[in-house]
Amino acid sequence: MLIATSGRLKSRHLPAEFEVLFQEQYAFVHRTAYRITGNFADAEDVIQTLFLRLCRQGFPPEITANPRAYLYRSAVNIALDILRTRRRHPAESDDGGILNVAAGTPTSRGEEDLHERLRAALAELNPEAAAMLILRHVHGYTDREIAKLLGRSRSAISVMLFRARSRLKRSIRGW
Repeated sequence: MLIATSGRLKSRHLPAEFEVLFQEQYAFVHRTAYRITGNFADAEDVIQTLFLRLCRQGFPPEITANPRAYLYRSAVNIALDILRTRRRHPAESDDGGILNVAAGTPTSRGEEDLHERLRAALAELNPEAAAMLILRHVHGYTDREIAKLLGRSRSAISVMLFRARSRLKRSIRGW
């Protein structure tokens, strides 16, 4: 049985390398998932899903080469799936959490609406574009750092970020 809570992993039958990976990357993966979903419980679900998949399927070769990049991309994909599901099945979903793309929390209903539109527009992007935007504007990575993390050239990252921002702006304005 696997239980993930606040950066601690409890299990009787996990290899030490798995537990080390979990402890080293928990905060980064949680922050990424929370910023995308805007919901603490959803962020915990992302972590649980991600590490349960790794438990069941084992470590894929990509994780050995760059564990942080692999976990980041996986967390973004799972979080975007949650947002898409939320759009198809709207419910009382936010625990007051925020995307925090620009730092700070919404203080008015208008700001909350903007953050919700931003989350929905982010869910419409392809996962790689969304991942790059989150790395750049939430985590504060430079284009060069993103390129290294994702195994792309810096110029390719710059172009993809420009296009993703443009799509995001059009989507938000279309509301």
